[in-house]
Amino acid sequence: MGRSEVSVGADEGERQRIGRVERATKETSVLVEVNLDGTGQVEVATGVGFFDHMLNQLGKHGLFDLVVKTEGDLHIDSHHTMEDTALALGSAFRQALGDKSGIRRFGSASCPLDEALANVTVDLSGRPYLVHSEPEGMAPMIGPLYDTTMTRHILESFVAQAAICLHVHVPHGRNAHHIVEAQFKALARALREASEPDPRASGVPSTKGVL
Repeated sequence: MGRSEVSVGADEGERQRIGRVERATKETSVLVEVNLDGTGQVEVATGVGFFDHMLNQLGKHGLFDLVVKTEGDLHIDSHHTMEDTALALGSAFRQALGDKSGIRRFGSASCPLDEALANVTVDLSGRPYLVHSEPEGMAPMIGPLYDTTMTRHILESFVAQAAICLHVHVPHGRNAHHIVEAQFKALARALREASEPDPRASGVPSTKGVL
């Protein structure tokens, strides 16, 4: 359930890549809009405060304009809310990429946050695959609703619908907040690089001719 939108700027004829997805189940109702050619304007409300904070990092540091509105069964727990939001976000991101003609395709970023360091590499390959590692023994919760074991599942859900290959490694870190936030910041920067137009490229960046 979703649709992609492509708009052309009136002044410069610049094509913008916009994805919009609405996803409704008995557990959640989600609306996601993403503009890959934005300026980092973010409007997010999922009911999970720390998750909202992470989505703000994604938009701000990726320079994606991002709207996320989720109503979920938080009386049970936050799992369905974050999972379904990540699925919709991945779908919207994939829509916004279109046929991926002229993009860089690959991106990587390393972002520190005090003692924590996150290394992220992404390939907008059309094939979902996640490799994820972070320090063991993290605090189980950040705030009242963010289960720290959900970070990997959020990324799994995003990758599954975005159809990208993603490697995320956190070799150093003690504070759970820092460990998770560094991952989202590095993910944002890597996605920004991979999705940007390559001025030297034309066509789809693959010898197969399709991604």
